[in-house]
Amino acid sequence: MQLVVARIGRAHGIKGEVTVEVRTDEPELRLGPGAVLATEPASTGPLTIETGRVHSGRLLLRFEGVRDRTAAEALRNTLLISEVDPEELPEDPEEFYDHQLMDLDVVLADGTEIGRITEITHLPSQDLFIVERPDGTEVMIPFVEEIVSEIDLEEQRAVITPPPGLIDESEAVVVSSRDEEAAAADGAEGGKDA
Repeated sequence: MQLVVARIGRAHGIKGEVTVEVRTDEPELRLGPGAVLATEPASTGPLTIETGRVHSGRLLLRFEGVRDRTAAEALRNTLLISEVDPEELPEDPEEFYDHQLMDLDVVLADGTEIGRITEITHLPSQDLFIVERPDGTEVMIPFVEEIVSEIDLEEQRAVITPPPGLIDESEAVVVSSRDEEAAAADGAEGGKDA
């Protein structure tokens, strides 16, 4: 099975290094020297990692055969793909590979069906489940502990406790500064009558 483990960013310096946006919780395993990675687009790879280092909080990689800034810049936005055994699980029991989460049924704690995970979007701050509802519409659910309370791979389901308005917009609580000002003014006027 193939997993996207990083996306190549800008060239760094003049000796062929590139910045990478890491998309794996195991960069030392997937992005170490000697690792051979498939690419998307396929025409730019496969790429073999020659060296890796952290500079100012960013991972920098150099690939075999990429010796200058021009060659490094040509790799920009290429996805790096690692071959992973489908039976392999992350070391941390609270972590999951995307393929484990795809097609899980999403339900509320009381068993109410919400839909099925059809896509996982990786954002800088958090991951999002794209859930297709039975009526064909989609809802985005942040993959955070406060909302996704349980992942049960055996039962093939994700149990969620969504805040009001996440699943049903009619339940949303809308607060504006105008409402707060009106409530404060009403409270001030009520105090004068006493």
